[in-house]
Amino acid sequence: MAPIRKLLIANRGEIARRIIRTARRLGIATVAVYSEADRSAAHVRDADEAALIGPPSPRDSYLNSEAVLEAARATGADSIHPGYGFLSENADFAEAVQAAGLTWVGAPPSAIRAMGLKDSAKRLMIAAGVPVTPGYLGEDQDPDRLAAEADRIGWPVLIKAVAGGGGRGMREAHDAAGFAEALAGARREALQAFGDERVLLEKLIAQPRHIEVQVFADSHGQVVHLFERDCSLQRRHQKLIEEAPAPGMDAATRAAVTGAAIRAAAAVGYQGAGTVEFIADGSRGLSAEAIWFMEMNTRLQVEHPVTEAVTGLDLVEWQLRIAAGEPLPLAQEQIRLDGWAMEARLYAEVPSKGFLPSVGPITHLRLPTEIRVDSGVEEGDAISPFYDAMIAKLIVHAPNRAEAASRLAGAARAVEIWPLRTNAAFLARCADHPDFAAGRVDTGFIARHMDALASPPTPAVSGTAIGALDEAGAGEGPRVWSPRSGATGFRINAPPRLSATVHLDGARPDEAFAFAETPPPRAGDEDESRVVFCEGEAFRLSRFRLGEGGGAAASDGAVRAPMPGRISRLMASAGQKVTAGEALAVLEAMKMEHTLTAPFDGEVAEVLVEEGRQVVESAVLLRVQAGGEA
Repeated sequence: MAPIRKLLIANRGEIARRIIRTARRLGIATVAVYSEADRSAAHVRDADEAALIGPPSPRDSYLNSEAVLEAARATGADSIHPGYGFLSENADFAEAVQAAGLTWVGAPPSAIRAMGLKDSAKRLMIAAGVPVTPGYLGEDQDPDRLAAEADRIGWPVLIKAVAGGGGRGMREAHDAAGFAEALAGARREALQAFGDERVLLEKLIAQPRHIEVQVFADSHGQVVHLFERDCSLQRRHQKLIEEAPAPGMDAATRAAVTGAAIRAAAAVGYQGAGTVEFIADGSRGLSAEAIWFMEMNTRLQVEHPVTEAVTGLDLVEWQLRIAAGEPLPLAQEQIRLDGWAMEARLYAEVPSKGFLPSVGPITHLRLPTEIRVDSGVEEGDAISPFYDAMIAKLIVHAPNRAEAASRLAGAARAVEIWPLRTNAAFLARCADHPDFAAGRVDTGFIARHMDALASPPTPAVSGTAIGALDEAGAGEGPRVWSPRSGATGFRINAPPRLSATVHLDGARPDEAFAFAETPPPRAGDEDESRVVFCEGEAFRLSRFRLGEGGGAAASDGAVRAPMPGRISRLMASAGQKVTAGEALAVLEAMKMEHTLTAPFDGEVAEVLVEEGRQVVESAVLLRVQAGGEA
């Protein structure tokens, strides 16, 4: 097989940039593809060439296989790497790439098909001697038969779409009374997402841990594993923090699970990078008797950097060499496990508001520099509403798990992004949590600790930040801060403490913050306010003037946009009398509508936006004054 000379990456964001880095190191030219929404995206700037493949919608661009193939023909690419997601597990696309005379940097189409349907994949695994979760894989999809099988398996059971993935088409049923409703819901979602309403049943594991094994196979019949990862820390079936190796994994259990993964890959004639995923009963610890095959991802995984960190290998380089017909670079006994690695997915979202997405331009971006960061954006770029909202992956490596967790938490706390909001502080609290530190992690970890993890703390804002805010407002009304009773600026036997009344993210606190001997946080311009970064959170401080009320929309009457979007409806006008909770406007964002309401009884004093206008996050849209007073 001819060597790869010009590689088209059929993807976007951080994975496209990550593939480009390895290709450039190997002397391989790269071609990026992009939608109209990604014209100025970082992966387009990184590549040697770029080709437009369609409008912003993924269906019309990144999922448009003919447009991708045409881009390869037009640019003279000799190979295509699909990354993950989009077309990476599309067997028809893989075949079309090969039929066009191009090198497919991925699994064989036959293996993609074999592992694409969960029921047939499990039958293959049973034949190969791979342990599978007890359940029902039958063709009979009659609801009564499924209910009877669920009863035979024993409650609770998990209903899963045969063609499913990513948690779609999945429902839990804890008893016979709730089975019919759960089945109907799973079928509806499966039909909508995959065009296939068939389901299978599995015994529901009470405290599931998600263990996966990285495998590689070449075209010469060799298969190896690169040890395991633990991806149990998830939210709604989406991985958030991954680590390698898995906590609590002993040598005997590792040998059993990695051996099963190699048998699974060999059973489908696998080639390239793949991940064999297992589910373990966390209530019993990790043991060979309580780990079962779940599915195989026939592609590179988002979390592959943790495996790279503990093995010292470049998995994309291995993919490219194997696709070019080379044998595996190392034999099994040459692959070593060194230290501990963790990866956290940094998203543009607001955990304290139900993980509401945060989209729009990034005017301030500071990511930690002492660790590996795989990012899809740079300062000045934007998070688009059309695609995944992941900003970056934070990857740490340390001699042991405790140090890795500490480094991950520190890295998350160091993140500075504005005006988008992120889950950085949420990630730091996860990594700092005592249960996580003790390795007591299963897929229910986040749900159990949500209140503690998602609630932002009151910031410890220093006097330095307030001084900067005061300096900016000099000569514009009353001073921002002033000493108060018992809080003078000079003391003999105690540190100085200053009190200040400020707006915090547009809200006046019920009580003045106390500022004392805290490290000076970074502050940035934001109209007449300052942005303070504290423990991974971003807080906007603005001057408080006499005569203003307090308490965000609850006191000062400012109705703000919770995220960037478009005002689809405006139901209020200046001078209009309103009551608390009355709808004033509708913001359309991320294909959802968010109704904005009056914070209290009063009168609309100002309308600062027009219907149909795009607005940024935290923009003041209307102001309501209490009692209708002038």
